[in-house]
Amino acid sequence: MTTSPPPLPAVDPTPRPPIRPLLTDSLAQALDGPKDRQSELRFIFQIGWQFLKGLRTLHFVGPCVTVFGSARFREGHVYYEKARQIGRAIHELGFTTMTGGGPGLMEAANRGAYEAGGRSVGCNIRLPFEQQPNPYLHTSVTIDFFFVRKVLLLKYSYAFVVMPGGWGTMDELFETLTLVQTAVIHNFPVVLMGRDYYQPLMNYMQAMSRAGTIGEQDLQLVCLTDDVAEAQQHIQAYVAQHYKIIRRRKPLWWLLERV
Repeated sequence: MTTSPPPLPAVDPTPRPPIRPLLTDSLAQALDGPKDRQSELRFIFQIGWQFLKGLRTLHFVGPCVTVFGSARFREGHVYYEKARQIGRAIHELGFTTMTGGGPGLMEAANRGAYEAGGRSVGCNIRLPFEQQPNPYLHTSVTIDFFFVRKVLLLKYSYAFVVMPGGWGTMDELFETLTLVQTAVIHNFPVVLMGRDYYQPLMNYMQAMSRAGTIGEQDLQLVCLTDDVAEAQQHIQAYVAQHYKIIRRRKPLWWLLERV
């Protein structure tokens, strides 16, 4: 009989102060209708700079498995401990553990890898409220735009592990499934950790498949489990079958690159 996880510990009810008003945010301005040509060009350069910063920072992190999940689950919660085990399991597979770099389940996964002696990486996001990188990161970068961050998280990953989470986690999950469905990416395993949490979502996906809005094969890469070992085996099976090891690139000193 499945035991439901304990209730979520109390979240600090005090609103976090904004770093800056949203109306002054460059992305909010860019999305607020057409601008003059100079503003549009400046926005293009801002996007390019974010990609350049991310690519330079993450170029040598090695093959990653990225873990998504809520920032709100604290140490001691069953989901936090499970994410910590996932980080350790990713290290045992020989991968770098990458997360969004924040607190909660992101911190837990990074912590599991870090404490096991593995490599731990964060790709953080600048929010209207402060989200400091968690303390279990060997390498981290903070990105201004969500869409740039999602590209970077996917670019260096061979699989995703999706812990319980909210809107942001669902956004990352469904964009990935869309890329699989449209054949933009291939053979990309996705693990949903938490049967009680994700079974209703899986039921909905299966209803979509029965209705013909998605193909049955689109769900074959999704593994719903509570078992860390099963998640580990699911990832290992796809990676062993579809990927090969490539020679690690060395940093070029004349480009000021570093590991």
